[in-house]
Amino acid sequence: MKRQNTSPASHKLDLAFQSPAFQALTIGVPFCAFKLLFGLMSIRFGLLTLGYTVILWASADLLMNLTRVFYDLAGRESPVEYCTIAQAGRLFGRPRLFLALDTFLSFSIICLALWSGWIKLLSPWESYLWYAATTLNLISISIVNIWLEIARKG
Repeated sequence: MKRQNTSPASHKLDLAFQSPAFQALTIGVPFCAFKLLFGLMSIRFGLLTLGYTVILWASADLLMNLTRVFYDLAGRESPVEYCTIAQAGRLFGRPRLFLALDTFLSFSIICLALWSGWIKLLSPWESYLWYAATTLNLISISIVNIWLEIARKG
């Protein structure tokens, strides 16, 4: 597919939207926020082992996403994937498949928190963190989709 707008600025924007830093900050970090908050909700519901396990998982994923951001901004290849599950996928030569599995689990956590009513267990500050993660994730996806449609040749 040919691009309608092939200016240097257009190319830079394409690269920015596809960069590990952009993806980590607009997808990975919000997913980590959802996981952390789900861990807190699990603890408040009395599922301590689940809660602490999810918080540990989310914390590791957050560190991995921030590592990706710093390496990308430094212009270097990151030694880690976006998350622990994708990192495990490297053992099988399929980190992108495992990243997709992590995405599925993250969306499942979001749905479970919403449909179970656990979302009501969040404090006002935690709710704002949930809203911010949702907004960042959804708006960035929308902006990228709008850009792709504008750049696509009619």
